[in-house]
This record gives sequence, structure tokens and C-alpha cells, in this order.
Amino acid sequence: MPNGARKVIKWLVIASLVGAAAGAASALFLALLSWATATRESHHWLILLLPAVGALTAFVYAKIGSGSEKGTNLLIDTIFDPRERIHFRMAPLILVSTVATHLCGGSAGREGTGLQMAGAIADQFAKPFKLDADGRRTLMIAGIAAGFGSVFGTPIAGAVFALEFYRAGRISHEAIFPAFAASIVADSTARLLGVSHQPWLLPSPGAFAPTQALWMIVAGIAFGACAVLFTAAMHKGAALAGKIVPNAVVRAAVGGVALVSLFAALGTTRYCGLSTEIISDALLHPEDSRIYDFALKLLFTAMTLCVGFKGGEVTPLFAIGSSLGAALALILPLPPAVLATSGLVAVFAGASNTPLACTVLAFELFGPEYGKYAAIACIVSYVCTGRRGLYAAQRLDKK
Repeated sequence: MPNGARKVIKWLVIASLVGAAAGAASALFLALLSWATATRESHHWLILLLPAVGALTAFVYAKIGSGSEKGTNLLIDTIFDPRERIHFRMAPLILVSTVATHLCGGSAGREGTGLQMAGAIADQFAKPFKLDADGRRTLMIAGIAAGFGSVFGTPIAGAVFALEFYRAGRISHEAIFPAFAASIVADSTARLLGVSHQPWLLPSPGAFAPTQALWMIVAGIAFGACAVLFTAAMHKGAALAGKIVPNAVVRAAVGGVALVSLFAALGTTRYCGLSTEIISDALLHPEDSRIYDFALKLLFTAMTLCVGFKGGEVTPLFAIGSSLGAALALILPLPPAVLATSGLVAVFAGASNTPLACTVLAFELFGPEYGKYAAIACIVSYVCTGRRGLYAAQRLDKK
């Protein structure tokens, strides 16, 4: 049998195992997340427990986290320098802490949890299959693809994201097959276990015109500026919080008190958790979207994650970007749904330095009619950010 065929069979087996395990983990996580959200919305008093949850999360990570507090950056570090194996405990730690954050109203996402669980699970296959350093890099990329693809129900975007996100400006061709195989298997596994990703039923945006492309460039600049603002808020906010309150446990508790106070002052849970209501309003009911939604969601997400609560940034970025798009529809001559769908992916593209993955994401979520608008916005947003990124461990290829 040719070496190439043996390699394909080997990675098909490994990627399928990783994808099945990651897909099952994502299905469990999404079920728990739905339960946490529904429970919080039925019992608003749970938000009062946010300071205690933050303090407990920080305490547990300090005692048994063993580097897991680096989160997605740990996965990137492992891709570049695969020395020590990632401890499996990273998976249950991030699962439980993220669900607890959402249960008590923290403004966080889900992709970070999906990536970290899948990465920790994937790395456990390195020893049984006797993978060398290059093999572990490929394994980690496959795991990340499986986590992203199964959490969002977008297997192609999941694979492209895993190949693109850790090194801005270059895609790893060596890991293409394992990444796609793992992501597709993970998404299929999650769906078999009951995960349902409802399609967005949007009206047709109409014929694409050159003048619309020019207006999309303007919108893309606004989305890029928002991505820069969010990235700065995350990095500088974390540094400032650490400087003001050096103790991680106390910092999370104080941050929780501040969040509870702000939620009480606003008198709404609109900015708690994933804030899917914000996304739904922006895409389907722009008349119900509020012009300040993106700013408040950005503030609450930065506060939540900067003080030590666990979760991801991507779904909050979807809410921020889509609501910013709905707001821009008040001044730009483009359909609100076009601006909202483009903003949903473009702000994420600029913040994560993944314009290709986010373009594919738009095509998978909204179809080609909206995808061509989103492609312009994603590319412009990425260019405008100057490669400032959410992930500190991400490397920039300048060639």
C-alpha cells in the first residue's frame, strides 16, 4: 500500500475517534448550557450567586488548573511547542466552570469551552497512536476543528478556523485532511446525539450591486474598529483588573459584585449569557434591536472574562457584531439583514484574525446570497485590525 494511502487511513481513524469524542462532549456541553440558560431565566435570583461562582472558579483553577487557566492560548502553545501533554482535567474544568458562569448570568460564549474540551480530549490520543511532535500538532488542530465545528454546527468553517487561527497569515496544509475529517465527524456525532442548529430563515437580500460593495467596505471598517475596541478591552481590562486586585479569587468576587450591580441597575437579563435574543433581534427583527446593544454587550463580556469567569468570546462577538450591523442600517443604504449577518462574522474575523474561516462561516450559516456581502466585510475588518488579536499566543506570519 502506498505511503500516502496509509497516511490517509491512519488519520481517518484518528480524526474519526477525536471527532466522535469531541462531538459527544459538545453535545453534553450544549445540553447543559441550554439547561443553565433556561434555569437562569426562570430564576433570576441566581444572578446574585455570580460573585461566589467567580471566586470558586478562580480558587479551583489555582489549586488544580495546572496551566489550564491559559485556555485557548494553551492549545496554540501546544501546536507550536508540543512538549507536555495537556491534562484531561482541562475538559471537565472548563465544562463545569462555563456552565456555572452561564447559570448565574455571566456574559460569555461557548466556543472557548468547545475548543478547550476538544483539545484536551484530542491530546489523549497522542500516546496510544505513538505520535511524534508533528503528529501532535496535527492532532491538536484536528481537535480544535472538531470542537468548533460541533459547537456551532458548521463543520467546514470549523476546519478552516483550526487551520487558520493559530498563525495569522498562513494555513497549515499538512493538517487539512485530519481537520476536515474530525470536524465533519464531530458535527455528525453531535447531531446524532440530539444537537439541533436551527437555520436562519432570512429574506433574500436582492441583487448584488457594485455600489453595495462600496457600502460594505464602509461597514467593514466599522466592524474592524469594533473588533479593535473589543480586543483592547479584553487585553487592557485583564491587565488593569489584575493590577487593581492582584488576588485572583478576590478579583473574580469583586468583578461578580460589579456585574450583579450593573445588571440590577439595567433591570434586564438581555446581556447575560450568550445573549441570543440580541442576535435574533438584529437578524430577524431589527426594529426591536437597540442602538446601544453592541456597546453594552461588549462591556459586560469584557468585564466577565477579564475578572476570571470562564467561557468563550465568539458568541458574544456574534451578538456585538450583529447588533452593530443593525445599528449601521439606520445610516447605511443596505438591508438590515445584510449588515447584521455581515457584522456577526466580520467583528469575529477582525478580532481573531480569521477572515477565511469567518467567510466560510457566513456561507454555512446564511447561504451564498449573504455570504458574498460578508466576505467583503470580513476581509476589510481583518485588514483594519492590523492583526491585533484576541489570542495572545497567536503568531503573525509577515511573509
